[in-house]
Amino acid sequence: MKTLQFKTNINCGGCIKAVTPTLNQEAGAGNWQVDTANPDKILTVTSDRLTPEQVVEAVKNAGFEIQAA
Repeated sequence: MKTLQFKTNINCGGCIKAVTPTLNQEAGAGNWQVDTANPDKILTVTSDRLTPEQVVEAVKNAGFEIQAA
């Protein structure tokens, strides 16, 4: 398993709820989390198969900003 981290603008429970279907589909439920307490709103994804580019595309498609941490 590799761990990927990104800075995002996912900053509240509503945002997490909005991005959950996309990230569950791409990474799988339980394989990602957003640290909303961190000023950079760090998204951590654990996956064997996802590339950073795939995660960025999925989050952008869900309507959020994202960049490599």
